Amino acid sequence: MVFLSLVASHSDIDLETVAQLSAGASQVASSVLETSAPLNGIVVLSTCNRYEVYCEASGPGEIEAARSAVISQISSASGLSEHVVGCALATKTGQDTVEHLFNVGAGLDSAVIGEREIAGQLRRALIEAQEKRTASGSLVRLFQTASRTAKEVGTRTELGSRGLSIVSVALDLASDLSVSAGWAEKNIVVFGTGAYAGATMALLRERGAHRVGVYSSSGRAETFVSTRGGSAVDEEQLQDALSHADVIIGCSGGDRRLMAADVASLDRAGRPLIAVDLALTHDFDPAFEDLDNVDLITLESVRMAAPVEQAMALRQARQIVQDAATDFAQEQRQRSADAAIVALRKHTQSVLESEVEKVRAQHGCTAAADEVEFAMRRMMRQLLHVPTVRGRELAAEGRTDDYVAALETLYGIQVQAPRAVPAQTPPACPVGEPAAPLREVG
Repeated sequence: MVFLSLVASHSDIDLETVAQLSAGASQVASSVLETSAPLNGIVVLSTCNRYEVYCEASGPGEIEAARSAVISQISSASGLSEHVVGCALATKTGQDTVEHLFNVGAGLDSAVIGEREIAGQLRRALIEAQEKRTASGSLVRLFQTASRTAKEVGTRTELGSRGLSIVSVALDLASDLSVSAGWAEKNIVVFGTGAYAGATMALLRERGAHRVGVYSSSGRAETFVSTRGGSAVDEEQLQDALSHADVIIGCSGGDRRLMAADVASLDRAGRPLIAVDLALTHDFDPAFEDLDNVDLITLESVRMAAPVEQAMALRQARQIVQDAATDFAQEQRQRSADAAIVALRKHTQSVLESEVEKVRAQHGCTAAADEVEFAMRRMMRQLLHVPTVRGRELAAEGRTDDYVAALETLYGIQVQAPRAVPAQTPPACPVGEPAAPLREVG
């Protein structure tokens, strides 16, 4: 077993390409596992800044075949050529995959360093994979450990106390651009009803905003505002709401985009408008930048404006992540050795029971038969002692694969990989817009 990840993020490629790769993200894992790819499990992490696929390949020799299968399915889902997909996705394997995921979950690879929302998306990605039965046992442990590590970074370092996020930085930028009164006096329209929009509403409340309308092309606005505040805006009310808005915030990423021409045609009497587009696939026409009295804030704007964290806090956070990744790797090696040792014991136990049956058939339930069985079992325990100890020693050295290969060569024993693990509890996240990239904030 070996971990494999294919990674595309804001730090390597443009967000438009990330958005294209994310198309059909929810179907990729199931589609790959339906093929003959040498994979035991897949978890897909699709966010506003990244698209990442985490896999458990059957072994080191299967990495290239597994990678090709994943790229092929992403190509089919996104409409991009396999060459483009392959160039866009960086490949990580083994411990590099573990360390990368732990850094992502802790917010150390985010546009806003230390942001906390990505940890929630990690949990939701795992829950979705468990529900679809695409997550192997090893991947479940990997993601659960990443979540625990993220929590530890949040509680033990100053990064967690900052409370920064993509949304908070975007709202800070909007505040800097506004020359009017505070958030309490602003008319705001939020597009979308997913997790992104929920986080936006929570932060708007913290800043004193109370004149907030919520529009959803899917018709979920009424249900959304009943638990998060604000007022629902329907199709008939949208134009009037936009005419009086001071700030509009895009969190939906749906098929409908608000065009510059639509805003230009509104009777706003020269009123300034701040448009905050937090949707990876853009809720607002990029041509907003060319409109008079309109300021456009995008995810790229947020990334450029994100504050630099203190060096001490970053060093502490990275050390926590590194220690957790090292401990996880050691635990995984031990688990692999344990599985191989169990397989060896089952094999020898099967042979022993077969021989004991022969003794019983020949001698019956006699004292002699009992003595023979006792001797055979004692001999088997002694024979297993050295292979068991050696298996754990090799695991500590990171050579479990050598041990497994020896068992297969000498005894024909096949060490089975963990099977997919279904979710134990249903997800408790809010219903979002249908667009896949917006299952995450940050």
